[in-house]
Amino acid sequence: MDHSGAGHSRQEGAAHCRDVRDVHIAPLGLAGILSTPKSARALVVFAHGSGSSRLSPRNTAVADAMNDRRIATLLFDLLTPSEETNRANVFDIPLLSDRLVDAVHWLGHQASIAHLPLGLFGASTGAAAALVAAAKLPRRIGAVVSRGGRPDLAGSALEKVEAPTLLIVGGADLEVIELNELALAHLHGPKALKIVPGASHLFPEPGALETVVEYAGEWFERYLAPTPSERSS
Repeated sequence: MDHSGAGHSRQEGAAHCRDVRDVHIAPLGLAGILSTPKSARALVVFAHGSGSSRLSPRNTAVADAMNDRRIATLLFDLLTPSEETNRANVFDIPLLSDRLVDAVHWLGHQASIAHLPLGLFGASTGAAAALVAAAKLPRRIGAVVSRGGRPDLAGSALEKVEAPTLLIVGGADLEVIELNELALAHLHGPKALKIVPGASHLFPEPGALETVVEYAGEWFERYLAPTPSERSS
């Protein structure tokens, strides 16, 4: 298996104008999809939730929208195929956060994108892993967004997160709203909680995921790729 990161590359159509590359993340060779739009101005790494993968349709939709905003994206499998057979690994936040840290380090060796401001997007348990990784890499992670996440599972790491953090929850996901409110209170940097009215945990309702995309895109643009006027303010 090729662990160097070199993989099959394919050019998308003019509508997206991006380079999409199948990669393997060192040191374990975890499978990933790196999508880099022309003149990318930032990069976001995705951490999927329990029972999902780099092929998550919801994260893929969000990643496509980020690409349209000239934000490069990396979706990758946080577990090896053998690890996926053990359900406990899906909820092993320290393990998952270590995989995110590995991915960030791997990206640092990809010359064409290593310079880009970096953010993390986490869903479900992946949100907790993203926050723990942000606490471990305060100088590298510039923003975090959680979609229907369990940031409370990040525990004591929440108070060490310096990156601006946005928590997005469905309005009908009442238990998760409460858990996000508790987590929000422990974050000390720039932070916000956005509720998508009427949306349930996976945001399948018409327009719900589009609202997530808008909130996430605005957050990453604000903190990773601000316009000159935003930068001066």
